[in-house]
Amino acid sequence: MSSIGPAKGILEIAKFAVYVTVPAALTYAFVTDSGTLHKLMGFRPYVVYPPEGPPPPSPEELREMAKEMARKSKSI
Repeated sequence: MSSIGPAKGILEIAKFAVYVTVPAALTYAFVTDSGTLHKLMGFRPYVVYPPEGPPPPSPEELREMAKEMARKSKSI
């Protein structure tokens, strides 16, 4: 540390302490108060589903459609 100097060494230690402490303190503050966490998550919807489309045909309808397609292909 002699090449850096004592003042620069203390500054680097202080910066590292700030870089580690601020995210840890904010995480602790949000995790311990669930109301704040729910409020923050409510600002932006994370999952937006598209509107529901028509349901797929039933197996009986599929079989009937396949028979109809087979009849059409035989007649051509």
